Amino acid sequence: MKRLLLLLVSAAASTAAAQPPNAPADTSNAALARAVSSALQSRQFDAPTLTAANRAVAEKRWADALGLLRDAADRGDAAARLAYARAFADAGLDARAEADARRWASPAALGELLLQRGARDSARLAFERALAARSDDSLTARVGIAKLQSESGARDSARAQLRRVVGAASAGARLTGTQWLAVGDAQRMLAREESARYRFALQAYDRAAADAPADPEPKLRAGDLFLEKYNAPEARKSFESVLRASPTNPRALLGLAKVLDADGAPGAVALADSSLGSNPRYTDALLFVAAARLDAEDYIAAEASVRRALAVDSTSLDALTLLGAVRYLQGDRAGLDDVTRRVLARDPKHAELFATLAELAARHRQYAAAARFAERGVALDSASWRSHALRGINQLRLGHVDSARASLEVAFKGDPFDVWTKNTLDLLDAAKSYRTSRTPHFEIVADSTEATLLSLYLGDLLERGYTEFAKRYAYTPTRPVRLELYRTHADFSVRSVGLTGLGALGVSFGPVLAMDAPSARAAGEFHWGATAWHELAHTFTLGVTEDRVPRWLSEGLSTLEERRARPGWGEGPTPAFLAAYAQGKVPPPSRLNDGFVRPAFPEQVLFSYYAASLLCELIERDFGPGAVNALLGAYRDGLATPAAVQRALKVDLPTLDARFDQYVKQRFATAIGAALGGTSGPYVTRLDSAEAFVGAQQPDSALRVLERAKAIFPDFASGEDNAYWRIAAIREAKGDVKGAAAELAQLTAHNASHLPAQLKLAELRAQVGDTAGAAKALEESIWISPYDAAVHDRLATFAARLGDRAGEVRERRAILALAPVDVAGARYQLARALFDAGQRDEAKREVLRSLERAPTFAPAQELLLQLVGGGQ
Repeated sequence: MKRLLLLLVSAAASTAAAQPPNAPADTSNAALARAVSSALQSRQFDAPTLTAANRAVAEKRWADALGLLRDAADRGDAAARLAYARAFADAGLDARAEADARRWASPAALGELLLQRGARDSARLAFERALAARSDDSLTARVGIAKLQSESGARDSARAQLRRVVGAASAGARLTGTQWLAVGDAQRMLAREESARYRFALQAYDRAAADAPADPEPKLRAGDLFLEKYNAPEARKSFESVLRASPTNPRALLGLAKVLDADGAPGAVALADSSLGSNPRYTDALLFVAAARLDAEDYIAAEASVRRALAVDSTSLDALTLLGAVRYLQGDRAGLDDVTRRVLARDPKHAELFATLAELAARHRQYAAAARFAERGVALDSASWRSHALRGINQLRLGHVDSARASLEVAFKGDPFDVWTKNTLDLLDAAKSYRTSRTPHFEIVADSTEATLLSLYLGDLLERGYTEFAKRYAYTPTRPVRLELYRTHADFSVRSVGLTGLGALGVSFGPVLAMDAPSARAAGEFHWGATAWHELAHTFTLGVTEDRVPRWLSEGLSTLEERRARPGWGEGPTPAFLAAYAQGKVPPPSRLNDGFVRPAFPEQVLFSYYAASLLCELIERDFGPGAVNALLGAYRDGLATPAAVQRALKVDLPTLDARFDQYVKQRFATAIGAALGGTSGPYVTRLDSAEAFVGAQQPDSALRVLERAKAIFPDFASGEDNAYWRIAAIREAKGDVKGAAAELAQLTAHNASHLPAQLKLAELRAQVGDTAGAAKALEESIWISPYDAAVHDRLATFAARLGDRAGEVRERRAILALAPVDVAGARYQLARALFDAGQRDEAKREVLRSLERAPTFAPAQELLLQLVGGGQ
């Protein structure tokens, strides 16, 4: 949401202007303290006043300090009156500021105050009187008129006013800090169609800051500009600079909240709440909180916050836009149409309405709707670069690559500061080297250097998932599902959110999936098979609900589906999760979305994934096998969570919260106690004790202690710091190969992503003659890291022994896809496997390719003779 800037300056007042609101002003000591401190910070008052007022503040005589400042403003210049009025308005004492602006006969300051609370006709009259008086603040008044004209659709008239403001600076006249602020605002408004002017706007704010170094206003406006142009680090510096001098400044607090939000860091809503603590009438903060509640799908709380903003300014386009978003996300199309009429009646070219709807629809995973909203924004205002960008991003999410590129190129030409658009265009350029493999229901897109290798495994996995999910969720996608795998995590992040740094492994846009290729991470860092399975499940839960499934249910089901896919897939409980749950740090079902969209701490996101999967398990256990589909159907029909849960499960949310809490605490009763002990708890203590026994050459004692540790927390199998891994090592050292293998089998049944365990398990099983078991472990290791040719060679050998001809051929193809040094030998081995599988024509092609590289390669010559001669 873009905030209407408060530019309070002096000029002749209008007795015809609207009267201040009837609501009593906040005259509490806290509000007075904020206002007085902020006014003093500007240092726009004479020296004796500053000295006396600072003394009164030190003694907490707020009324005396107020009197001193008011007297100084009465006899002072426009800058002093401006500082006074702005400070009191920022503190929520706008009624007091408005009354004093009238008493001083300052129509430009009055116009800004009136504009802030939506009295636009009266604000226009005040600005016009300021222009007629030709006073020092006429530039501010002219910017105010331009805002009103722009908001009513009179863009040409607004541009003419703004060019006159900019012209005052280019004419070489000496301007005050207040006037430079007006010039900066004018440049910023013009820059929306002429992007080069953003730099001039920043220069104007810098000139204003040089005129009054202690005044927070230039820093606040520069911070807002940096945020608007995607420069969060510089915005942070601006807002923190203000907060160092004035820790309760509401605009700086909100600005910092927006920085945290842009960075995906926790604490944004808390800062916005602090901003509202400083000024409960601050509409931008109210709307920020409303948007946060929308993200969490708490539509009742979101609307309440929007209503508070509309109570301050009933004409606010930003507030009306968010009200429209609430209506849309609640499925109230008539309500959205009504809001749309109200917005376009005020500004017939207000494309921001549809751009905001597009952004919020996408954040609720409704990408087709987002593209349609953005299209309407473009149709309304062809210079709405944000609409062009959102249209392109969402076209790309839907797999319409050519259309997306065209939209993004228009967006970037209009706004070259948009790093989101630039990064995505760069990604599209890089993706020209990507290759597409096809199966009956999928398009698998990957870098040409690994596309063949990855598709060898993904094709069968995805088709199996498609069949299972279509049956389970009674839904079939209407088009082939596209899976994109990115060779670098930065490219995947750009594909997902337009920026680098995303922590996720995969993302689903419904019919289009994107994820890290295994090459994007270090070997063993993630399970790319489980990730693909997880994202595919989203395709079905999004599709069956027509994109209305809430995040907690979609993520919970996808995480649960990982565990169903194969033993050990998906996340299990960790000590950190159980400790956090026991300490009340994991939200209950009624607030579980908060853990995904507004986490209180970074780990809360991961904890929420696992908690959501447990909740889905509970729903299936307690409410029957059809309960999940009934819940999905309730969401498809447009019900909000309280009503959906009541209809599908026949319980209310408090009851579900209580049942879930009981379920978790019963299921993990012993493990929770161990987790709460931390490094001194019984689990860790036993691990330490076992290590001491090993060091003392007492392996049997170590085994007894580790078995007790395993009984305390049987689900924990992460890393090397778990009982299974240590028991296996001790048993192998004792020569008990079967016992070691059995222990590793238990470990991998809990955690299939443990690469060292899978490789060791394959080695031990091979030693005891369990070829099938060894092959299974090696195959599982490939889903963690597929780039070791030696693993593929061993698996091919095992497959041949087992008579698994298809498996042998797949592994020989995989070795060839890894670009081996001995290409001729790899092609011969593939030809041999194809021959054994009865695929003589393909075998002949491969052996000829082998001989093209090594014409005298005897084994290949012999195989060719067999193929030509018809031998077996």
